[in-house]
Amino acid sequence: MIFDFSGTFARWPELAWGAATTIGLSIMSMALGLLLGTLGAAARISDHRALRLLPTAYVETIRNTPLLVQIYIIYFGLPALGIRFTPPVAAVLALGIYSGAYATEILRSGIQSIPRGQLEAARALGLSRWRTLRNVEAGQALAAIYPALMSQFVLLMLATSLVSAISVTDLTATANDIQGLTFRSFEAYLVVAAIYLALTFALRGVLSMLERVLCPFKFVGR
Repeated sequence: MIFDFSGTFARWPELAWGAATTIGLSIMSMALGLLLGTLGAAARISDHRALRLLPTAYVETIRNTPLLVQIYIIYFGLPALGIRFTPPVAAVLALGIYSGAYATEILRSGIQSIPRGQLEAARALGLSRWRTLRNVEAGQALAAIYPALMSQFVLLMLATSLVSAISVTDLTATANDIQGLTFRSFEAYLVVAAIYLALTFALRGVLSMLERVLCPFKFVGR
């Protein structure tokens, strides 16, 4: 077999646009997922049983159904109820909701990992709930969950490849178009796989630098 990457490389503008679309979808989905995860975690640790039921049902439903099916429900299913979204919006909603379920459990576990003795000490000192959260819980919880949250964000970026199924022009959709034009499937998908790999390393690098800013005490003395 003779490999020929010329047809794939000649379409670098499409590849660049696909990469930019993938990055944009990832950032917006991460933001939505983090928001939903924060709200879900807050409800999950609530003292009110009724308030815990909704996020519990949300987490179990999303984590135990395929992401591709969730994308189809939002893009193809909701129009039956009169709710329609453009492909990019449907993609962000599906990815954000999916990510939010995992973020909920990550954030909940981080908050609940704080020793109760510290919380009792904060109450004994007369700290309000908000000040306790800000000054005692937030930093420790973030340090504990950051590696898991970082891995989840990387997995989310890779999961954006599924949105090509609803005609979003991300990297995977671009590879499909290129191989259809050049009939060089191996070369097209190999190049796109290399781009995904580069994006993954870049995202990990950015998140690692951000960790040093958000959790500086973890690196003291290193």
